[in-house]
Amino acid sequence: MARKTKAEAAATREALLDAAEDMFMEHGVARTSLEQIARHAGMTRGAVYWHFKNKGDIFRAMLERVRMPFQELVDEIEALEHDVSSLEAIRLACLQGLQRFEQHPRSRRVHAILIHRCEFFSDIDPIAMQQEITDECRDSLYQHLLISKQQHMLADNLSPEVATDLLQAMLSGLFHEWIRDPGRFSIYNRGVPLVNQLIGMMHRQGDPTRKH
Repeated sequence: MARKTKAEAAATREALLDAAEDMFMEHGVARTSLEQIARHAGMTRGAVYWHFKNKGDIFRAMLERVRMPFQELVDEIEALEHDVSSLEAIRLACLQGLQRFEQHPRSRRVHAILIHRCEFFSDIDPIAMQQEITDECRDSLYQHLLISKQQHMLADNLSPEVATDLLQAMLSGLFHEWIRDPGRFSIYNRGVPLVNQLIGMMHRQGDPTRKH
Protein backbone atom coordinates (compact mmCIF):
# COMPACT_ATOMS: atom_id res chain seq x y z
CA MET A 1 0.00 0.00 0.00
CA ALA A 2 1.37 3.43 -0.93
CA ARG A 3 2.35 5.65 1.93
CA LYS A 4 -0.15 8.44 2.53
CA THR A 5 0.84 12.01 1.86
CA LYS A 6 0.81 14.52 4.71
CA ALA A 7 -2.38 16.03 3.33
CA GLU A 8 -4.09 12.61 3.19
CA ALA A 9 -2.94 11.77 6.72
CA ALA A 10 -4.23 15.12 7.98
CA ALA A 11 -7.58 14.54 6.27
CA THR A 12 -7.83 11.08 7.84
CA ARG A 13 -7.08 12.50 11.27
CA GLU A 14 -9.75 15.19 10.86
CA ALA A 15 -12.30 12.60 9.70
CA LEU A 16 -11.61 10.51 12.79
CA LEU A 17 -12.05 13.55 15.03
CA ASP A 18 -15.32 14.38 13.26
CA ALA A 19 -16.50 10.81 13.87
CA ALA A 20 -15.42 10.94 17.52
CA GLU A 21 -17.32 14.19 18.00
CA ASP A 22 -20.48 12.61 16.58
CA MET A 23 -20.15 9.47 18.70
CA PHE A 24 -19.28 11.35 21.89
CA MET A 25 -22.30 13.59 21.41
CA GLU A 26 -24.61 10.63 20.77
CA HIS A 27 -23.38 8.11 23.33
CA GLY A 28 -21.23 10.05 25.78
CA VAL A 29 -17.46 9.79 25.96
CA ALA A 30 -17.17 6.84 28.34
CA ARG A 31 -19.68 4.72 26.38
CA THR A 32 -18.07 5.33 23.00
CA SER A 33 -15.56 2.75 21.80
CA LEU A 34 -12.69 3.14 19.35
CA GLU A 35 -14.45 0.58 17.17
CA GLN A 36 -17.53 2.82 16.98
CA ILE A 37 -15.40 5.82 16.06
CA ALA A 38 -13.56 3.89 13.35
CA ARG A 39 -16.76 2.42 11.92
CA HIS A 40 -18.51 5.80 11.90
CA ALA A 41 -15.55 7.25 9.97
CA GLY A 42 -15.57 4.31 7.55
CA MET A 43 -12.13 3.19 8.71
CA THR A 44 -10.47 0.45 10.74
CA ARG A 45 -9.25 0.54 14.32
CA GLY A 46 -5.75 0.43 12.87
CA ALA A 47 -6.32 3.86 11.37
CA VAL A 48 -7.37 5.15 14.77
CA TYR A 49 -4.25 3.80 16.46
CA TRP A 50 -2.05 5.21 13.71
CA HIS A 51 -3.12 8.74 14.68
CA PHE A 52 -4.06 8.44 18.37
CA LYS A 53 -2.73 6.50 21.36
CA ASN A 54 -6.14 5.93 22.93
CA LYS A 55 -9.58 7.45 23.43
CA GLY A 56 -8.25 10.03 25.86
CA ASP A 57 -5.82 11.20 23.19
CA ILE A 58 -8.71 11.57 20.72
CA PHE A 59 -10.74 13.49 23.27
CA ARG A 60 -7.93 15.95 23.96
CA ALA A 61 -7.28 16.44 20.23
CA MET A 62 -10.98 17.14 19.71
CA LEU A 63 -10.82 19.87 22.36
CA GLU A 64 -7.62 21.34 20.99
CA ARG A 65 -8.98 21.92 17.50
CA VAL A 66 -11.63 24.34 18.76
CA ARG A 67 -10.79 27.51 20.55
CA MET A 68 -12.16 27.64 24.06
CA PRO A 69 -14.53 30.58 24.67
CA PHE A 70 -12.47 31.94 27.56
CA GLN A 71 -9.26 31.64 25.59
CA GLU A 72 -10.91 33.47 22.70
CA LEU A 73 -11.71 36.23 25.15
CA VAL A 74 -8.09 36.36 26.29
CA ASP A 75 -6.82 36.47 22.70
CA GLU A 76 -9.18 39.31 21.82
CA ILE A 77 -8.04 41.32 24.84
CA GLU A 78 -4.39 40.94 23.90
CA ALA A 79 -5.07 41.83 20.26
CA LEU A 80 -7.17 44.90 21.02
CA GLU A 81 -5.31 46.37 23.95
CA HIS A 82 -2.71 47.97 21.70
CA ASP A 83 -5.27 50.49 20.48
CA VAL A 84 -7.77 50.93 23.30
CA SER A 85 -7.84 51.09 27.09
CA SER A 86 -7.75 47.87 29.12
CA LEU A 87 -11.43 48.07 30.11
CA GLU A 88 -12.57 48.85 26.58
CA ALA A 89 -10.47 45.97 25.26
CA ILE A 90 -12.14 43.64 27.76
CA ARG A 91 -15.60 44.87 26.70
CA LEU A 92 -14.90 44.41 23.00
CA ALA A 93 -13.26 41.04 23.58
CA CYS A 94 -16.27 39.78 25.51
CA LEU A 95 -18.66 40.80 22.75
CA GLN A 96 -16.56 39.40 19.93
CA GLY A 97 -15.93 36.19 21.84
CA LEU A 98 -19.65 35.64 22.44
CA GLN A 99 -20.47 36.37 18.81
CA ARG A 100 -17.85 34.05 17.39
CA PHE A 101 -18.74 31.28 19.81
CA GLU A 102 -22.38 31.46 18.73
CA GLN A 103 -21.40 31.37 15.06
CA HIS A 104 -19.24 28.21 15.31
CA PRO A 105 -21.41 25.07 15.77
CA ARG A 106 -18.37 22.80 16.25
CA SER A 107 -17.11 24.83 19.18
CA ARG A 108 -20.58 24.75 20.72
CA ARG A 109 -20.86 20.97 20.27
CA VAL A 110 -17.45 20.22 21.70
CA HIS A 111 -18.10 22.30 24.78
CA ALA A 112 -21.47 20.63 25.20
CA ILE A 113 -19.65 17.27 25.11
CA LEU A 114 -17.12 18.43 27.70
CA ILE A 115 -19.79 19.73 30.06
CA HIS A 116 -22.69 17.32 29.55
CA ARG A 117 -21.47 14.19 27.75
CA CYS A 118 -18.10 13.48 29.33
CA GLU A 119 -17.89 11.26 32.39
CA PHE A 120 -14.71 10.52 34.35
CA PHE A 121 -12.70 7.89 32.49
CA SER A 122 -9.08 6.77 32.21
CA ASP A 123 -6.91 9.87 32.60
CA ILE A 124 -9.64 12.33 31.65
CA ASP A 125 -11.20 14.45 34.40
CA PRO A 126 -13.78 16.76 32.77
CA ILE A 127 -14.22 18.84 35.92
CA ALA A 128 -10.49 19.46 36.15
CA MET A 129 -10.37 20.37 32.45
CA GLN A 130 -13.20 22.86 32.83
CA GLN A 131 -11.50 24.33 35.90
CA GLU A 132 -8.22 24.69 34.03
CA ILE A 133 -9.95 26.67 31.28
CA THR A 134 -11.68 28.86 33.88
CA ASP A 135 -8.48 29.47 35.82
CA GLU A 136 -6.57 30.46 32.69
CA CYS A 137 -9.27 32.97 31.84
CA ARG A 138 -9.40 34.34 35.36
CA ASP A 139 -5.64 34.84 35.54
CA SER A 140 -5.58 36.76 32.27
CA LEU A 141 -8.61 38.87 33.14
CA TYR A 142 -7.08 39.72 36.49
CA GLN A 143 -3.84 40.91 34.90
CA HIS A 144 -5.71 43.26 32.56
CA LEU A 145 -7.99 44.55 35.30
CA LEU A 146 -4.94 45.13 37.50
CA ILE A 147 -3.52 47.29 34.71
CA SER A 148 -6.83 49.17 34.59
CA LYS A 149 -6.57 49.81 38.32
CA GLN A 150 -2.99 51.01 38.03
CA GLN A 151 -4.05 53.35 35.23
CA HIS A 152 -6.85 54.72 37.46
CA MET A 153 -9.57 53.49 35.09
CA LEU A 154 -11.23 51.08 37.52
CA ALA A 155 -13.77 52.43 40.04
CA ASP A 156 -12.13 53.58 43.27
CA ASN A 157 -14.15 51.16 45.43
CA LEU A 158 -13.59 48.15 43.15
CA SER A 159 -10.54 45.91 43.44
CA PRO A 160 -9.15 43.97 40.46
CA GLU A 161 -9.92 40.73 42.32
CA VAL A 162 -13.61 41.54 42.80
CA ALA A 163 -13.92 42.95 39.27
CA THR A 164 -12.48 39.72 37.88
CA ASP A 165 -14.87 37.56 39.89
CA LEU A 166 -17.87 39.66 38.82
CA LEU A 167 -17.02 39.49 35.14
CA GLN A 168 -16.15 35.82 35.12
CA ALA A 169 -19.25 34.86 37.10
CA MET A 170 -21.47 36.72 34.65
CA LEU A 171 -19.83 35.20 31.56
CA SER A 172 -19.71 31.70 33.02
CA GLY A 173 -23.35 31.80 34.09
CA LEU A 174 -24.45 33.06 30.68
CA PHE A 175 -22.39 30.42 28.89
CA HIS A 176 -23.59 27.47 30.98
CA GLU A 177 -27.24 28.52 30.71
CA TRP A 178 -26.94 28.84 26.93
CA ILE A 179 -24.98 25.63 26.32
CA ARG A 180 -27.79 23.58 27.93
CA ASP A 181 -30.19 24.69 25.19
CA PRO A 182 -28.68 27.00 22.55
CA GLY A 183 -32.00 27.31 20.76
CA ARG A 184 -33.64 29.17 23.66
CA PHE A 185 -31.84 32.44 23.12
CA SER A 186 -28.93 34.16 21.40
CA ILE A 187 -25.96 34.29 23.76
CA TYR A 188 -24.68 37.33 21.89
CA ASN A 189 -27.94 39.29 22.01
CA ARG A 190 -28.43 38.54 25.67
CA GLY A 191 -24.78 39.12 26.48
CA VAL A 192 -24.36 42.57 24.90
CA PRO A 193 -26.35 44.58 27.48
CA LEU A 194 -24.94 42.50 30.34
CA VAL A 195 -21.34 43.07 29.28
CA ASN A 196 -21.86 46.75 28.52
CA GLN A 197 -23.63 47.38 31.82
CA LEU A 198 -21.07 45.54 33.93
CA ILE A 199 -18.05 47.12 32.26
CA GLY A 200 -19.74 50.52 32.52
CA MET A 201 -20.19 50.04 36.27
CA MET A 202 -16.50 49.16 36.62
CA HIS A 203 -15.28 52.45 35.17
CA ARG A 204 -13.95 55.09 37.52
CA GLN A 205 -16.18 58.16 37.60
CA GLY A 206 -14.82 60.86 35.36
CA ASP A 207 -12.63 58.41 33.40
CA PRO A 208 -12.00 60.20 30.07
CA THR A 209 -11.44 56.86 28.28
CA ARG A 210 -14.91 55.58 29.13
CA LYS A 211 -17.02 54.54 26.14
CA HIS A 212 -20.71 55.43 26.17
